[in-house]
Amino acid sequence: MTAAFGPARRLGPVGGLRNSFTLTWRSLLKIPTNMEDLFSLSLTPIMYLLLFTYVFGGAISGSTHEYLQFELPGILVLTVVFATMGTGMMLNADITTGVFDRFRALPIARWAPLAGAIFGDVIRYVISIAVTLGFGFILGFRIEANPLSAAMGCLLLLVFALAMCWFSALIGVLMRSPQAVQGFGYLLMFPLVFGSNLLVPASSMPGWLQAFVKVNPVTYLTDAERALLIGGPAATSVTRSLLWAVGIFVVFAPLAVTAYRQRT
Repeated sequence: MTAAFGPARRLGPVGGLRNSFTLTWRSLLKIPTNMEDLFSLSLTPIMYLLLFTYVFGGAISGSTHEYLQFELPGILVLTVVFATMGTGMMLNADITTGVFDRFRALPIARWAPLAGAIFGDVIRYVISIAVTLGFGFILGFRIEANPLSAAMGCLLLLVFALAMCWFSALIGVLMRSPQAVQGFGYLLMFPLVFGSNLLVPASSMPGWLQAFVKVNPVTYLTDAERALLIGGPAATSVTRSLLWAVGIFVVFAPLAVTAYRQRT
């Protein structure tokens, strides 16, 4: 008797998500073994808070406490947005070392390893948020909005970070080494992050720079975080931040998946 073999079964979205969550667990298991990354996630926001608060605080706001209230929501955005570049670097390392070649031999969705790597990085952003808020409290920062509003601020950061991960993943797939991902990624991130109102009010900038700052998605996200953490009108900035997150995802997720399929 001869066995008849049909074409390989094509996994649907539900099966692909199941594969993605399985590989998400793989990404989470890697975090405790990568102590350098944990130290970086923990020490970077502390360094930012100490440096910017005590170097710029007196000159910009007149007191370090007032500046801390102004800057900490921006530092949250800064640390989480920069942390998304780790997604591209670790993804590139897995691809260049051949780990993803093994995934190709498994009966899983082709995009599942990519999505699993991105979902697994959520814990890294949670660490960044927790360390920034925790050390900010030690320095004297206080949340002036209600707890639900503050929780929404943290959730908004995670949503925006997940969207930015797809941009980072695209760079990670296209570049040939983790060092190239880091160099090229930060080259693109620096104008986006520091060309905003993260650290100083936009009104203090030249007119031509204000024009860029006012349409920068990082500015909308920073305004939303300030409103949700220390009070103020939040509806417009939150809506614009969510729209930017959706737009970034819609553009870069398909590009990252296509580039990943071509490379692997």
